[in-house]
Amino acid sequence: MTLQIESRSPAISDDGLPVEELVVNVGPSHPSTHGVGRVLVHLDGDVVVKADMIVGYLHRGIEKMAENRTYLQVVPLTDRLDYVGSMYANWAYCRAVERLADIRVPERAEYLRVIVCELQRIASHMMGIGAAAADTGAFTMFIYAFDVRERVVELFETLCGSRLTYNYVRPGGVSMDAPDGWTDDVIAFTQRVRPNLDEMDSLFFGNTIARGRLKGVGVLTADDAVAWGASGPTARASGVEWDLRKHDPYSVYPRLEFDVVIGENGDSYDRNRVRLLECYESARIIEQAVAQMPGGLVKNDGMARLIAPPVGDAYDHIESARGSLGVYLVSDGTPRPYRMKVRSPAFCNLALLPKLAVGHTLSDLVVVLGSLDPVFGEVDR
Repeated sequence: MTLQIESRSPAISDDGLPVEELVVNVGPSHPSTHGVGRVLVHLDGDVVVKADMIVGYLHRGIEKMAENRTYLQVVPLTDRLDYVGSMYANWAYCRAVERLADIRVPERAEYLRVIVCELQRIASHMMGIGAAAADTGAFTMFIYAFDVRERVVELFETLCGSRLTYNYVRPGGVSMDAPDGWTDDVIAFTQRVRPNLDEMDSLFFGNTIARGRLKGVGVLTADDAVAWGASGPTARASGVEWDLRKHDPYSVYPRLEFDVVIGENGDSYDRNRVRLLECYESARIIEQAVAQMPGGLVKNDGMARLIAPPVGDAYDHIESARGSLGVYLVSDGTPRPYRMKVRSPAFCNLALLPKLAVGHTLSDLVVVLGSLDPVFGEVDR
């Protein structure tokens, strides 16, 4: 963190003392901004009077790069969008391609997609909760959360050989079937993770210090959440019952029973705890999906290797760990997308930071930022 005195105000406080406004440059190297985010904070004492979110430090032009690759070659680019939730970006893009080219997906592949994406939700939420806890000084919680995340990553490594950029979901299905015994390991994980979640709920969310740091900080009302386009746990923590898996169902989700977790107060505490409670529901979904998953193909065997959709456009979206993740594609009839645009929930949710941080202290700004769970690969693209 660097300090920079931007101007010296001639204002006088009620006590007759001269008042100076400080401009604090948080990031892009500060850990709370994930190394690539930057907030220009105007302070009165240690109280935030204005916060400008400056993005773009991780911009790689992925949407433009997609125009020079075939539809299949674009899939690895989507891995780099939300790099703690690559399965979601794979799936959202592939669904848009399948809608554009009218590609059918085998039923077994749909179940595998649901299983890996619910595992991904748990892993992503553990990253978000752990990092947010570390922002408050609760480093033990960070270690507990990363222990759970590591077990999910090991399952993904067994499935597709990768630990971060999975490139697993492909147009027309998935890259490969699950190895023998993999679903047994998945069920063993879901049974073991529930006591872990109970422990974390007591350790962190039941802790007086954590509650004091999070409750009432960065309150987002339901009306503002809708008006600003917030989605995912950020909106649901404010009482907005909106989950694409329920309200615009896709894949095999209509066959699975689960509840949409919503909060009451819309503060930093609720945003983080909603993520924890959603992990229980993900475990519930995974167990049903494994039980219902049929045998058969995991990719469309009649699909051409070089996809060339007819002229037109298509948009599809899914419920990622951060909210509504959508991909818009335009085809000019060639094997390469004419245009790709990503609607990223992290970008929309992060836009709320200047609104939520004003009136709180600088240390609370870090807490609010962590509760929004931004991933800057998806913000900048």
